[in-house]
Amino acid sequence: MTAVETRIVAADEAEQRLDRWFKRRYPGLGHGRLEKLLRTGQIRVDGKRAKANTRLEAGQAIRVPPIEGEGQEARPAFPKSAHLSVSDAEAEALRAAVLFRDAQVLALNKPPGLAVQGGPKQAKNLDALLDLLRFGADERPRLAHRLDRDTSGVLLLARTVSAARALTGAFKDDAARKLYWALVAGKPPKARGLIRLALDKSGGPGGEKVRIDEAGKRAETRYATIAAAKGVTWLLLKPLTGRTHQLRVHCAALGCPILGDGKYGGKAAFRERLDLPKTIMLHARELAVPHPDDGTTLRVRAPLPPDRLAVWQQLGFDPDDTKAENLMQDIETWG
Repeated sequence: MTAVETRIVAADEAEQRLDRWFKRRYPGLGHGRLEKLLRTGQIRVDGKRAKANTRLEAGQAIRVPPIEGEGQEARPAFPKSAHLSVSDAEAEALRAAVLFRDAQVLALNKPPGLAVQGGPKQAKNLDALLDLLRFGADERPRLAHRLDRDTSGVLLLARTVSAARALTGAFKDDAARKLYWALVAGKPPKARGLIRLALDKSGGPGGEKVRIDEAGKRAETRYATIAAAKGVTWLLLKPLTGRTHQLRVHCAALGCPILGDGKYGGKAAFRERLDLPKTIMLHARELAVPHPDDGTTLRVRAPLPPDRLAVWQQLGFDPDDTKAENLMQDIETWG
């Protein structure tokens, strides 16, 4: 990285220490070098000097200076597209996935299997490809929120710093209305209901995992059955809060893990006799947020990607089912 960048703290990065935020995003940046950049004011949070133990808040802007040099190469965890091998076909497919675009916001139908951000084993990720989505703008778009790697559907990108602040704030304040489709194993005890189970993160041999914990953070999810067949239920899910892996944990707690989610559902999350793909069947169907310009509602829907559509059809489910549409319309009236 050889130029100053501004990165916006996402809602799920809030409450992190600044030094830990840098460690995750720039693993090649040593602690001593980070302290020097902080001490000399080259790293700033909302334009102000900061310390390593500064607790971040969603929507804050972090000034990241050029961080190579002095004998150290601080390799970003999320390299830019120039560092990746991307074919013309892949670049065109990414641009074709755009659902909505104006001067402030870009909405993408994220394909399943594409990580939103990178890590040691995730070199090719959306954050590394954002230069491909400039569409002539001076600034590269910024992630406003995240979806899990295997989750498909609506993902919002901010095209300006001010839009990033507004969108991140909407997710932080639960002002974003999110609707998901999921295929789950089994059938819920009731056709519709409210899951209210607090969640907390925990570490372990298999990495970070979310668990139900009464002392954890409030987490609520509304659900409704759209259709059921062959031991699989098509659910409409509306998270009322935005916790990490909330839908996956809540569905598993309901006794109906999302298909393909072995992390939280174990063997029960697979239907071997149906010969379905071994991937998590979760799709961000609709997202509505206040538009950064004037606060009017921006509503975006994402169709099922072809591979997901094939699974729905294999089970006999019709994505254009009027019941699905009706449930999405009256979900706000649920008790």
